[in-house]
Amino acid sequence: MKRYVVVTLFVGLLAVTPCQYVDAQSQPASQAPQITPSSPQVEQRDQPVTSEDLRILEKAQELLKDEAVWNRQDDRECTDDEASGKRSLFCALQKACIDVLGHYDHRRVALQEVRFAVENATRGREFEHRLRDFNNLPETRLADIKQVLRVATERVQARLKR
Repeated sequence: MKRYVVVTLFVGLLAVTPCQYVDAQSQPASQAPQITPSSPQVEQRDQPVTSEDLRILEKAQELLKDEAVWNRQDDRECTDDEASGKRSLFCALQKACIDVLGHYDHRRVALQEVRFAVENATRGREFEHRLRDFNNLPETRLADIKQVLRVATERVQARLKR
């Protein structure tokens, strides 16, 4: 049932905000092509950052302050995490994103930087869902979660200074 609801919501979102492939030459000079969730640009490591990205990462670190509030069995359903007060890496980032922006932005630079830090920490291991699967690895400790958040924060800070 949960999967059906998620799929329905996802399809609904696609209907509201369809992904479009746009030829940059066909747009006016003042309008840059939009980066959509399905576009390859979301995996580029040089997307523009904002102070909100830094605030999202800092908030996620606060939310995962100790073992008592970390859910190490992520299912990417955050309602139960919120109810229990124990969040996985993914759900902490989702909550932080909502707290900072007022909505969840799945491919936000802050979240992408955490995904990239996970890739680096796991030496390119393949995951279906990087945040969930890294969180759920038997060998992952809260210190590892905090480290990928630290790395992502440092990267965002450095890019903000440019």
